[in-house]
Amino acid sequence: MTTLTVDIRNEDEERVLIAFLNSLKYDYRTNAVDELSETQKTEVLRRQALFEAGEMTSEPWNNVKERFLGS
Repeated sequence: MTTLTVDIRNEDEERVLIAFLNSLKYDYRTNAVDELSETQKTEVLRRQALFEAGEMTSEPWNNVKERFLGS
């Protein structure tokens, strides 16, 4: 995957560029909004409900990090 950084000068350029990307069904990210997608929000709420119901547990970050990084 390659990252392309574009400096947008104004709202009109942003609108046109986003319309172009959408018309080609490109996946893109902007740094203007740091939000979760609807799918991510749904998953967070699902996991929270499981945790509150006692069906999911948590563990300290250091344990998780060690498991994945082996450090």
